[in-house]
Amino acid sequence: MELVLNPPAPLLKRLSWFDWLFAVIAAAGGLYALAHYNEYMDVYEKGILLATIPALAIFGWYWKPFRTLFIVVGAVSLFALGQYDGNLARMEEAFFLKYLISSQAAIMWMCALFGLATLTYWGGMLGRSGFALKTATGLTWSAVALGWVGLMVRWYESYLIGPDVGHIPVSNLYEVFVLFCLITAMMYLYYEARYQTRQLGALVLVVISAAVGFILWYTFDRGAHEIQPLVPALKSWWMKLHVPANFIGYGSFSLSAMLGAGYLLARRGILASRLPSLDIIDDMMYKAIAIGFGFFTIATILGAMWAAEAWGGYWSWDPKETWALIVWLNYAAWLHIRLVKGLRGPMLAWWAVIGLFVTTFAFLGVNMFLSGLHSYGSL
Repeated sequence: MELVLNPPAPLLKRLSWFDWLFAVIAAAGGLYALAHYNEYMDVYEKGILLATIPALAIFGWYWKPFRTLFIVVGAVSLFALGQYDGNLARMEEAFFLKYLISSQAAIMWMCALFGLATLTYWGGMLGRSGFALKTATGLTWSAVALGWVGLMVRWYESYLIGPDVGHIPVSNLYEVFVLFCLITAMMYLYYEARYQTRQLGALVLVVISAAVGFILWYTFDRGAHEIQPLVPALKSWWMKLHVPANFIGYGSFSLSAMLGAGYLLARRGILASRLPSLDIIDDMMYKAIAIGFGFFTIATILGAMWAAEAWGGYWSWDPKETWALIVWLNYAAWLHIRLVKGLRGPMLAWWAVIGLFVTTFAFLGVNMFLSGLHSYGSL
């Protein structure tokens, strides 16, 4: 007997009333921002904002949990902005700002929750506790929400310091490490739900906790959480596109490395009974690298166009550019070998793990050991 599968209904026919409500909320938020802050934006930034509205709506339609996250972050951020009443000094006076939802307070809560989530994932995996694993997922979602609140409020705080200081909070190592944590965690949460497995959170949250450790050191030892004016080269609308695309790539590659580590551990019989099957881990690793490679390619092209505007040339073999090319070639070769040669197994898992070190040097090592046109985030 021939089995006939009905194709899924078109997207628009599958939308619920809440999907449409979410789209209206996204549009209202974008138009509110345009109405209140248009004087601080040029025509390109206004175009980015308007294009973001349908992008957010469609993203929420495809990944349902994002709708709730967006609404919670938006509501809490607006509440925080209202608490300031246009005065940055309120940060030390208003209870909620001081202890919970000023930018720095929210980001510190994010760090604490990611640490707790890491321990809870490990406890749940080792103890085979479904309740602990669900709790770890909840802690991770809470960390993501507070991290986004922290970045949104930090954006507003920068304008309270002065209109010439205000900027999107993706301009230095402190801010992009927060962004890295959030993007990596959100990508993991998507795959966790997609594959119905929580055990890999124990491994993925390790790399996020390492980034959290850097944030805490950078904050308390170097005072990097203080908002600083942008250097002239960063005062560009390109930053709003290039940096987020770049860090979707970095987050994806880091996620794939931890999945590769899980694959190698399971193959050697270590935690094999507690981790998903090798086929599931392999598929997650491949999809993470494919998505990361796509966004990293877009980020590299955008970076070249930004460089042409800022420095008069698309490519100058600056250390950051050179290492970005190395990262791109590394994952292009990985995908080529898998898709064209059909290779699977431990070799690609090892390659993904080693790729984390290549990516980390491009992300952080260049700032530590090399200098060039991109030396904006030195330690």
